[in-house]
Parts: sequence; C-alpha cells; structure tokens
Amino acid sequence: MAVGTSVGDEIREERRKAMSRMSSREKFAYFWDYYKIHALAAVVLVIVLASFIYQYVTHKDYGFYAVLVNAGINDLSNSMPEQWAAEFQEYASIDPAEYEVYIDTSMSVSSTDLSQYTMANQEKIMAMTQTGSISTLVAETETFEKYAQAEYFYPLEEVLSAEELEKYRSSFYYTDAATFADDDYDPTEIRDFSGLLIDHNDPAAMEDPIAVGIIVTKDTKLENAGLYAYLEDSKYDYQGHPAEVILGIPITNKQPELAMKFLEYIQLEK
Repeated sequence: MAVGTSVGDEIREERRKAMSRMSSREKFAYFWDYYKIHALAAVVLVIVLASFIYQYVTHKDYGFYAVLVNAGINDLSNSMPEQWAAEFQEYASIDPAEYEVYIDTSMSVSSTDLSQYTMANQEKIMAMTQTGSISTLVAETETFEKYAQAEYFYPLEEVLSAEELEKYRSSFYYTDAATFADDDYDPTEIRDFSGLLIDHNDPAAMEDPIAVGIIVTKDTKLENAGLYAYLEDSKYDYQGHPAEVILGIPITNKQPELAMKFLEYIQLEK
C-alpha cells in the first residue's frame, strides 16, 4: 500500500482499472450487478416524489359534495354522477379552477344491516358531516328520519330566505322533536323508529314539529335517471305512509345556499 493511501482508495483504484478494460456492455452488467438495488430505490423515490408533487399541485377542495344515500345505482360504470357534477358546477357557477364538485351515489346504509360495508358508510357519513364536508344529503324517508332524529340537519326556517320558505313550504319534511331520544343518539346505532305512525308532511300531527328537509318532487332528474325507483314498491312505506325522497342541509354546511341550488338543479325539467 502506498504511503498516504487507504484501503478504500486502493479498492477504488483497482475498480477503475478493471472498468477501463471493460466494454460498454460489460460496464452496464457490472453496474447492474452491484448497483441495481440502489438504482431501483432511486427510481421508486423519484416516482413517489413526482406523484406527490402532482397531487399537491393539482389538488382542489370540494366546492360542493352531495351524498345520495341508498340511491339504487348498481352499475359501477354509470357515468351519470360525473355528468351531473359537471353540469351542476356550471349551473351553480362554482369555479372549476379552484374547486371540484362530487355527486356521491355509492353509499348504502340500512337500519338492520350490520355488515362492514354498511357500518363503514355510516361512519363515513358521520365523519364527513362533522368536518363539514357534506353539502347536502338526500335519502329515502327511513334513512333521512334516522339522521333527522340525530339532529344532523338545519331547521329550514334558519337558513332559507323568505322567498324560498314560501316556494317550498308545501314540500317541507317535518320531524317531531318530541320523539328525539333523551340521550345523544348516534345514527350508527340500530334503533327502530318504524313503529311510530307519523305523517312527515303534516306538522299539525306532531307535538314539536321542525322542518328539516324538502321532499323532492316527482318528474325530476332523480326519477328520470331511475334513482330511488324501488320506493314505488309498497314494502318501502315507512311509519304508515309512502316513502319519499328528501333533501336535507347538514348543520355543518357553511354554504346552505348551494344545497338549495342543487335542489333547483335536480328538479329541472329533463
């Protein structure tokens, strides 16, 4: 070993001499044998960083997120939600450069189903409501009443304009605050409200009526697209009356006017 050189220096010098005698193909094979793990790790790191940067740069907050629970869409290839989202974004003048619009028809819940799928959907709705992520929730009577009992929705008198109150009052959905549980009711719990005979269109039949939803009229985009068509079967009657489709505004929604805009949109003529 020469004076002033280390073992590492000697090894690098021998490797340099060996490399100088190799052909290009041999050099590549040598490199691959000794450094392929490092090279692959570097490639993976670059891909991960590029993906992260892309997601960060292109990420948009939701300007509007509608949840249509138990809508009855079974075709996962159905492009209708994406089409509606694009149409509503333009209809409501929500800036596409800043925000996304999402119409979620994938969630299905049941008051009697204890499957992991149902429980996961219930937990998702609860979490998204608590964080203010859901702009509006649409559901059939049984599911809607469950969330109404948990006080998930604004009383309409608090958020609608005088003009809107006049326009939609005949379609108001009422829940009876006198039937609310004494404890803090969690809608993921299994509680059966079907035994109560209540006409949710008639506040006079209730002890403490609160208007918390608007019944979606017939011949709307929902009906024309076949959503909630199963409600035509009498077995879906609830609390002694035919099941309806109701739209409510979660109390954590900071822009309730967009929920009303969505109601206008889905009730447009086809």
